[in-house]
Amino acid sequence: MTTQTDHSFFGHPKGLQTLFITEMWERMSYYGMRMLLVLFMTATLQEGGLGLTVASAAAIYGLYTGSVYFMGLPGGWISDRLLGGQKSVWYGAIIIMIGHIILAIPSDDTFFIGLIVVILGTGLLKPNIGAMVGQLYADKDVRRDSGYAIYYMGINIGSVIGYGVCGYLMENVGWHWAFGAAAVGMALGLIQYKITTPKLAGVGEHPVYPMSEKAQKTSWSLIGAVLGGIAIVTALVFNGTISIDPVAVAQYVAIAFSLIFVIYYAVIYFFSNLTPNEKKRLWALLLICIASACFWSGFEQAGSSMNLFARDYTDRLVGSFEVPTGWFQSLNSVFIVLLSPFFAALWINLGKKLVSPSYGIKCAFGLIIMASGFIVMFFAAQYAASGMKVAPYWLVATYFLHTVGELCLSPVALSAVSKLSPKRFAGQMMGIFVLTYSIGNIISGLLAGNYDPNNVEQIPSLYLQISLFSIGIGIVMLLIGLKSRFWESLAADDEDPKAEDTAAEHVKSASPVS
Repeated sequence: MTTQTDHSFFGHPKGLQTLFITEMWERMSYYGMRMLLVLFMTATLQEGGLGLTVASAAAIYGLYTGSVYFMGLPGGWISDRLLGGQKSVWYGAIIIMIGHIILAIPSDDTFFIGLIVVILGTGLLKPNIGAMVGQLYADKDVRRDSGYAIYYMGINIGSVIGYGVCGYLMENVGWHWAFGAAAVGMALGLIQYKITTPKLAGVGEHPVYPMSEKAQKTSWSLIGAVLGGIAIVTALVFNGTISIDPVAVAQYVAIAFSLIFVIYYAVIYFFSNLTPNEKKRLWALLLICIASACFWSGFEQAGSSMNLFARDYTDRLVGSFEVPTGWFQSLNSVFIVLLSPFFAALWINLGKKLVSPSYGIKCAFGLIIMASGFIVMFFAAQYAASGMKVAPYWLVATYFLHTVGELCLSPVALSAVSKLSPKRFAGQMMGIFVLTYSIGNIISGLLAGNYDPNNVEQIPSLYLQISLFSIGIGIVMLLIGLKSRFWESLAADDEDPKAEDTAAEHVKSASPVS
């Protein structure tokens, strides 16, 4: 554990520099590549793409982003029980780089293999690098929150670089050059991580809860069997033995993840000897989980339907320069950097005035504000349906509203998991909560499948449906939140301060925005 006397990196432990830069390059590769996916899959064969329908491409995109979050659960377990954080991040980064190299190969046959490899690597790296940030600080170190703020800045810097570099290469050089740039970014992160690992001062060097040697062998055998099963299924798909409908698979996976969430939540609620206060807090937390899944199902349209709208129906010319399609997605990161200090000050000042909305009410407002962005898109799509390309400020306004909604909901929801979960189930409740990201992302892909670039008249109804549904859920949450705020206030009755610190560390390492 790094001591509080270490102030080598802007007043923080020097290990934060290692994790900051590594995460910056990993996010550069992730967001840069993610921005390309739907555009590449829907581009015609003559344009160098895969020529898939929007429904199939959006379903694959939803499965990809949903699986990335889901694989963080076994990735965290492997770190805690088998490898430790340092090795998990190292091997995860190597696997991610290999995945991007496979995507850079100009062959359609290897594209989906590359996606699978990136999913596996991200699941191993992402949850553990965030957890290691928390481990740099002693339990009472007041710099912890500030350290996460700096780390979060690295995430957003990386995403802006990824969108900028990969978006430019996509438009001006070629698809696979853009995928290759993501591989180069991850390689830079790997080199930096290896050179500066000693700065971590032993943090994450060993598993937190190591298994016996026999149990480790059994675990690795099971992991090998799972990977072998994935390889076999992939091979059978490629040789035509198995036929897969991406939309049907996405529907089944969304149902499966939802069932896992409901069953696990019910088991903890009914069979864990919870106190009456703990059960009431879980009801309040359930409301926030539902809001989270609904929020991400709308927000993640950024990489699918809104990305296609930017390509097909937005006037991107600024003088003689055509703004690359993917650059619009970087607006979210820019707005987060600009608005985060404002929201941090807002909640503090409201608290000083004894006007502190409950978690449920904050999340409801976040959902409604995000939904209002789709009202903007509804009007933009109507202009597009009339045969005109729309001005870029429609997308700018939408991304602004989505970012405001995100800042109202995302950090608040994470804080709620820390505060409202029974402390002896803090890690498991975070795992359950992460499922809401996966569910939301897959539903987002299914919704985006209704975007038909050849039938622009239907696009306004897609955005209106998303908006009205999200606003409706938000209003219901506001009404229930008037009651659930009393359940949330029970959270201080039986807290264990040490457990709460541990829970907060789990929460901060699992942010979906990161």
